[in-house]
Amino acid sequence: MTEPYYSDDEVTLYHGDMRELLPALGLQADLVCTDPPYGETGHPWDRWPEGWPGLAATVGRSMWCFGSMRMFLDQRADFGGWKLSQDAIWVKPRGTSFVTDRFSRIHEHATHWYRGNWRDIHHDTPRIEYFGPERVVRQLGEAAGYHGARGASTYTDDGTRLMTSVFHVGSMRGRALHPTEKPLGILDPLIRYACPPGGLVVDPFAGSGSTLDAARQSGRRAIGIEQNEAYCEAAARRLSALTLPAA
Repeated sequence: MTEPYYSDDEVTLYHGDMRELLPALGLQADLVCTDPPYGETGHPWDRWPEGWPGLAATVGRSMWCFGSMRMFLDQRADFGGWKLSQDAIWVKPRGTSFVTDRFSRIHEHATHWYRGNWRDIHHDTPRIEYFGPERVVRQLGEAAGYHGARGASTYTDDGTRLMTSVFHVGSMRGRALHPTEKPLGILDPLIRYACPPGGLVVDPFAGSGSTLDAARQSGRRAIGIEQNEAYCEAAARRLSALTLPAA
């Protein structure tokens, strides 16, 4: 039996290779949410673990995965069997590339994947407050167009709007415990969208524990796996500290 590196009532962290631990744990999760190594740099830790999306499919039917467009295209065969639902864009304040023959990249993709029937996948788009005028709009049915035919409906403005797919969230520069750490502000809406309250989130590349922290703060449970013991230690310190509201 694999012993957790860290555990509390909501979060469990394991130290080891996800390709070995994920099958051994026998998990069934509501959501896999992860930031895998992209395989785009010379860093020793930045190596794409071949076949990991297939292993992720054995524990869940819904997945948010961070990455670059190059990564997703290079590794598209590994996502066979998954269906792409949508992509979200995280816009950073500063670029992360040192090359000068391309635009300075200030964004990353977060792609949502699913397996099976869409109607069986949990999805609940967060809404944000809107400060425009309140109104009631009666919309007549329209003939088939770009999005197909629409019947007559009545819409009452409740003062909110669907959250958009572009997130302007500050990076962890200067505060990060991991070189590619994601801020809670980008993880929180993705988790709330794809995992029901009280549900289970699994991160097979847990790093410094950002996904686990965000899941716990949003009222979800979380299990993470991290191969590097130094980052396991950093995650354990983080998770054992006093929990603060997400920024």
